[in-house]
Amino acid sequence: MTQSTNIIAFQGLPGAFSHMACRAARPDMEVMPCASFEDMLEAVSSGTADLAMVPVENSVAGRVADIHHLLPESGLHIIGEHFQRVELTLLAAKDATIEGLRQVRSHAMALAQCRKLIRELKLKPVVHPDTAGAAAEIAELHDPEVAALASPLAADIYGLKVLRANVEDAAHNTTRFLIMARQGIVPPLDDQRVVTTIVFAVRSVPAALYKALGGFATNGVNLTKLESYMVGGSFEAAQFYVDAEGHPESQSMQHALEELKFFCPKGAVKILGTYPANPYRQIAKQNGR
Repeated sequence: MTQSTNIIAFQGLPGAFSHMACRAARPDMEVMPCASFEDMLEAVSSGTADLAMVPVENSVAGRVADIHHLLPESGLHIIGEHFQRVELTLLAAKDATIEGLRQVRSHAMALAQCRKLIRELKLKPVVHPDTAGAAAEIAELHDPEVAALASPLAADIYGLKVLRANVEDAAHNTTRFLIMARQGIVPPLDDQRVVTTIVFAVRSVPAALYKALGGFATNGVNLTKLESYMVGGSFEAAQFYVDAEGHPESQSMQHALEELKFFCPKGAVKILGTYPANPYRQIAKQNGR
């Protein structure tokens, strides 16, 4: 049995929003920055870390590229989810002023989410591989004309001045993360709300997807997410990713999964994890999101 490391891995530099998610969801664990998503998942697979904080989708920018390809191949299991509010902050050197700024650097998504600010201040946007990296770069430059868009945590880590907080255009800007481990932890079948994440591929015949998903409808299982993506360079058939509200041991989910498997090739249905539904889901639903 692998010994616990009490480490949670994330992709990015210290101060990234994934770093903030780790601190919020697992405050008792040490964090481990990783250069890539592959490195992050491998850290857990190899036993270097216990958990991985994996971003899968953003309420403004949509799904995170490449993640859906990596999750099924990782061999890891989803044991939880976390919703992290993205609070973008305008950061600069200690002697900088808003009036003196000429340029702002950040990840392409962060720049796109702060168009109003960039237009208001007439700044030149410069794309950087990640938000925390942009903050680290600004700290090294000491140029009062150059700012970064990053997290409040990045300001603390890299010793930058906060010129403006919460500068994102959309107040609901939130990223959903999956918490992954080497071993699955399936909650008991009781009254608590759970989510089951499934990946599958259907037979390449007319109406296969319609029929495969019919079992969820007839058995009253709600799907909160359905996405398709191509695998193996083929344009003939897609792989599908589904989040379903329900426990795989419940009668309704068992019947839905039986019908799904009937319309899929053998071994093409894989459950990536069953985990408690985060309370944020209910809050977002009440707020109409």
